[in-house]
Amino acid sequence: MKTSVFAVDVGYGNTKYAWRASSGTVATGMFPSLAPLAASQSLSSYGENVLIKRKVAAIVIDGIEYEVGPDVALTAAYGKTGRALSNDFVLSDNYAALLAGALHFSGVTHVECLVLGLPVHNMQKYSAALKERFAGELDFGLGRITVDKVAVIPQPLGSLVLASSNRQNEFGRDSAHLVIDVGYFTTDWVYANGFTMDDKRSGGMPGGASQIYQRIASLIARDQGEAVEDLERIDKALRERTPFFFYGSNVDLAPYLEKSQPLIAGVVKEMQNNVGQLTNVRSVILSGGGAALYACAIRRAFPRVLIEVIDAPCLANARGFLVVGEASLPRERK
Repeated sequence: MKTSVFAVDVGYGNTKYAWRASSGTVATGMFPSLAPLAASQSLSSYGENVLIKRKVAAIVIDGIEYEVGPDVALTAAYGKTGRALSNDFVLSDNYAALLAGALHFSGVTHVECLVLGLPVHNMQKYSAALKERFAGELDFGLGRITVDKVAVIPQPLGSLVLASSNRQNEFGRDSAHLVIDVGYFTTDWVYANGFTMDDKRSGGMPGGASQIYQRIASLIARDQGEAVEDLERIDKALRERTPFFFYGSNVDLAPYLEKSQPLIAGVVKEMQNNVGQLTNVRSVILSGGGAALYACAIRRAFPRVLIEVIDAPCLANARGFLVVGEASLPRERK
């Protein structure tokens, strides 16, 4: 299948993607950003008449086979789930495998413009490498994929563009907005007048949702007397507002989340120091998978500014990337 624009937000927590379906509607998908090494043998295939087949794909990067997809295992022995948390994540084989998984599950085989995002503080360092690596003929072991061009934009701009599509009259050249993207590993923010980014008041830093999960895990370990390595299950329990099951007991995470607030406050304070007073800002646009965790602290930091939490914040950047790509493609074709 050929598509004009394919947008992928390969996050540290989840991989999100969007494209324009043949019906004209926006199609989206998401799966955990876990890329463990594929098993040397699949015992589950012997019980195919009883067991439900998992929705995963075997992706080959430089001769190594990785497993990615919606049903990839959230737990593994000794916590080795295949998640990569580092500033150079976009250069890793894990990143390539996750991007390949997004293309595979969408069924796309030819893309005119592949739109990717980067944390604000990594744009200058890694954008050229992404454009070079993922343009041209690609083969991840599941058939060839052609990408004519790669565009790379700061991640929070996707949320800014998406928010503006619903309130276009509020995003003129003289209208300022602050976009905060709380990801799994980083928190990024963009201060923009209309769609002009203010470089001095935009930035990012390590310190997203994962630091909260790690803090909660350490507090549970202290109380239970056992190491807790299941960060993925803590993430899932918080998102779904369910107890965390641990050695036969349901653990309420709310008290542990409350004890993690100083970590959140530290990130928000760093952002406040960068953006300064927001006397002329029309709204703070909050997106990303960790948006719910940081929302209260951000409201306390900016009590007199309208805070908008985007619907389906996990998918906000990918949907916004698609809009950016579709808007720029006619100019590129000329």
